[in-house]
Amino acid sequence: MSALHSAVTAVTHNIPWFLRDPAVALIGPKCYTTLVYDFNVTDVECLKYALSKGLGFGIVLGGSIVKIPQIMMIVRSRSARGLSLSAYILETASYAISLAYASRSRFPFSTYGENFFITIQNIIITLMILFYTAPKGSYAGLGRSLSSPPTSKRRRVVGGAVIIAVSCMYLWNETFCPMSILAILQACTIPLSLLSKAPQILENHSNRSTGNLSAFAVFSALLGCLARLFTTKQEVNDPLIFWGFAGAALLNVVLVFQMLIYWRATDEQLGTKHKLSGAVMAESGSGLDERKLD
Repeated sequence: MSALHSAVTAVTHNIPWFLRDPAVALIGPKCYTTLVYDFNVTDVECLKYALSKGLGFGIVLGGSIVKIPQIMMIVRSRSARGLSLSAYILETASYAISLAYASRSRFPFSTYGENFFITIQNIIITLMILFYTAPKGSYAGLGRSLSSPPTSKRRRVVGGAVIIAVSCMYLWNETFCPMSILAILQACTIPLSLLSKAPQILENHSNRSTGNLSAFAVFSALLGCLARLFTTKQEVNDPLIFWGFAGAALLNVVLVFQMLIYWRATDEQLGTKHKLSGAVMAESGSGLDERKLD
């Protein structure tokens, strides 16, 4: 064992600066010296801290792409079917408030960085839902004549973008939104986060399908919340942040369960929709050909 330790420390004592400095910045000089330089893996506190940092940056990296499959599904199908607008509005508000609270509290970026990326991706999805969701009485996806006029869609998107921009400026303005107010808003994100999942859960239950809801996004959100419970407890220990993740994890379990039980029904409904859209397009093309012949 001593021979192995000597062999490892012979390497760790000569790690080049361009590898050493980022590691020191990540886990701190004390834990770097203990875990890496001295290769002492019996220090439980440093092990937990290093694990928390590793998980934190892993979550940040995952958060930067977690909603991309959902965005691609909407773009590919040109439909936001099965996605709840109210759910995304509430979720985006919750993430934006948490992002402002954590950044203005100067928490380590590894404890909240994914909020930045998820907030941006949620904003994109929310605007896409506004664009692709037809008003009541219309049937989206079956021809331009039965869907919202392009001007109406653009107005909804521009209006939504303006509201989002003003809200973000308010959250990061220390004059209009001091930390005392932001702390209250952060406390409100706990019920807000729970409420944000409720419309999507009810929509899935009503449709007996998850529609264009991305399985990757749902499963990743659950794993991210579970990991965040550990990193928050280890590095921040803020009860507002911790219980927010705990509540979100609980409702993400419900969404995962719905993804599993409605999987087959979702595939059948989406397959029927694509066939119906194809039939309408074929019929439209046939009508054009007949008019040309006339």
